[in-house]
Amino acid sequence: MPRVLTAAAALAVAALALLAGLSACSPGSPINSPYPDGSLASNTLYTAFVGRSPKYLDPASSYSTDETPYTYNIYETLYGYHYLKRPYTLVPRAATSIDPPQYRDAQGRALPADTPGDQIAESDYIIHIRPGIRYQPHPALARRADGGYVYDPIPTEVLAHAYAITDFKQTGTRELTAQDYVYGFRRLASPRVVSPIYSLMAQYVVGLKTYGDVLRRRDAALRKGLPAGTRDLPWLDLREPDGFDGVQALDPHTLRIRVKGKYPQFKYWLAMTFTAPVPWEADRFYSQPGMAEHDLSLNTWPIGTGPYMLVQNLPNRLMVLQRNPNFHGEPYPCHGAPGDRERGLLADCGKPTPFIDRIVFSIEKEAVPLGGKFIQGYYDIPQADRGDYGVAMRVAAGDSADKARLYREHGISLPSSVEMADMYMGFNWLDPVVGRGDTPEQAEKNRKLRLAVSIAFDWEEHVAVFENGQAQVAYGPLPPGVLGYEPPPAGYDPEVYDLVDGKPVRKSLAVARRLLAEAGYPDGRSSTTGRPLVLYYDSAAGTGGDAQFDWMRRRLARIGIQLDLRATDYNRFQDKMQRGAAQIFSWGWVADYPDAENFLFLLYGPNGKVKHGGENAANYENPAFDKLFEQMKYLDDGPEKARLAQRMVAIVQHDAPWMFGYFPLSGGAYQQWVGNAKPSDMVRNTLQYMKIDPALRMRRVREWNRPIWWPLALFALAGLLAVALAWRALKRRDAQAALPDTMANDTEEGA
Repeated sequence: MPRVLTAAAALAVAALALLAGLSACSPGSPINSPYPDGSLASNTLYTAFVGRSPKYLDPASSYSTDETPYTYNIYETLYGYHYLKRPYTLVPRAATSIDPPQYRDAQGRALPADTPGDQIAESDYIIHIRPGIRYQPHPALARRADGGYVYDPIPTEVLAHAYAITDFKQTGTRELTAQDYVYGFRRLASPRVVSPIYSLMAQYVVGLKTYGDVLRRRDAALRKGLPAGTRDLPWLDLREPDGFDGVQALDPHTLRIRVKGKYPQFKYWLAMTFTAPVPWEADRFYSQPGMAEHDLSLNTWPIGTGPYMLVQNLPNRLMVLQRNPNFHGEPYPCHGAPGDRERGLLADCGKPTPFIDRIVFSIEKEAVPLGGKFIQGYYDIPQADRGDYGVAMRVAAGDSADKARLYREHGISLPSSVEMADMYMGFNWLDPVVGRGDTPEQAEKNRKLRLAVSIAFDWEEHVAVFENGQAQVAYGPLPPGVLGYEPPPAGYDPEVYDLVDGKPVRKSLAVARRLLAEAGYPDGRSSTTGRPLVLYYDSAAGTGGDAQFDWMRRRLARIGIQLDLRATDYNRFQDKMQRGAAQIFSWGWVADYPDAENFLFLLYGPNGKVKHGGENAANYENPAFDKLFEQMKYLDDGPEKARLAQRMVAIVQHDAPWMFGYFPLSGGAYQQWVGNAKPSDMVRNTLQYMKIDPALRMRRVREWNRPIWWPLALFALAGLLAVALAWRALKRRDAQAALPDTMANDTEEGA
């Protein structure tokens, strides 16, 4: 009996203690918080990454979008983009200013600024670097009292336990110099580095191609006699110029870059991390024996002078950026685009950035849990590297009144902007049916066929149905924000649209049928053979039964054209494109920089994919277009360049090598406590300018994740009731068991 009572009492005490303990949690983080208690009250931004950890954080190698939130906040490029201004505007970062290049002839003599581009042999970029910029604390820069490096060589006992950069306890720093940018450029040519930009840079930077050949010979000599596959190689020291003077340090704070001819777009490459500085000490540090085996390299632990540094890297789990204590504090901009002041985006004018102390990236393998945690308030932004999540939420809000109300009640901001990207359908210029044509007569017939297809293919409907309205229909190859783009009515496509009340309206199907007949296919049949016209759409994804392909079939069937879909895997599709075997295809391009040249080169004849291996996937050729392109690529930004770009757009509108498709929207998704948030697909260091209100976050997270205690109390009471009933039943059973003994005793006494 006492044992049962003790158990009941213990359960009651435990239940009360549980309730008391849970109640005690309420002042801190909610019990379902995925973070340590109190973390949400700190100046930390929480976001996610989907899939695997970034592969390349080495600036010479990194090119993927999922790497940019790290690289552009760790490294400090010479130039960058103004955070708020639109169209995008270059601004100096590590450089003191953006100065025009100095032009020279073949004899090295200076030329005036207005010299025609085809007469310029070399452009010299003289860039002045701000003094006083210092690297983040890093073990590669740790020095002893005698001036030597603490970790050169790395003590065996230290390396044995070093699997993260934080395992090296001593760190150091030094000032950024022009020579660090020189070393970074040289690494582009190193055979030890995987750099996707080397081949392009070798076309423009004087001597870089030859320097790459020299490095390959040096590397081969260092590898001589070593077993194949050896990871610990002797260091390939790039401090020796080896005759390369295309990039030079004229003094500690002055950099000279020699570019072949005139290439005005080169300035944009100086805003990309390919050209970021790399201290030779870091290259030496990571080249030591054992470092590769422990996965210690610039790809896993970068070093830079930017606003943040990587302090935690748990592959495919967690990555953490922390404020660089040595960052010089770039001021927040004081000017922006129209409407920025009204949205509160100029309130922090002149204040030093960054505003956030830590940025935590957690892995989310699927979109559903990511979205759930964002709604709960446990992510401040869903993903720092992608704009499609905000677009998806805008679509969800448009489709569901409940979702729209939920987002509104949570104060979630979903701004959007047009991406610097083209999504189009191309006609293969080498194809006899839809291409250029062998004679002027055939060329004109094929042009009318392309126009008939372009009219029938209703991109407005496509965007509404398949892009959920989250895209802007294109009238040419240049997106908004690029010099040369003209919005309607001036920039509409007169071959495919009519102007009605000043607005473009797609030409009627009757016009498309007339053009089809003039092309030699009345009612969709050949006027010479009587056979039906069959066009082929080549795709690297999906099957002929997909809704989008069915929609395409129906659109062309309205004017009598049969569409046959040829879907293959990606490798076979690429092979078809390389051989020019595709007829009609979908393609896309995301700009490297916001310049008309970076879009119009997709239609430049010498960039044809089949003949030259370039990015002109349609293999389009037009001598008039090519001549204008060669003139335009030399021009600096200004009215003349804009006029040339518009003339080129008019040519391709007439020739119709593309159905121009659409420009996708990029959208942000931000909690109500996130400030200074503006979506961008060119500004990569956006986290530097954002801020958060941790107190507001804590209040909202508690409100949205308020625990419901009554089920636990009910469970505890049910447990107590069960124990009480069990105790009562046991007591009754004990009483009944004791009854025969009592009766026996009474019988004995009676005897």
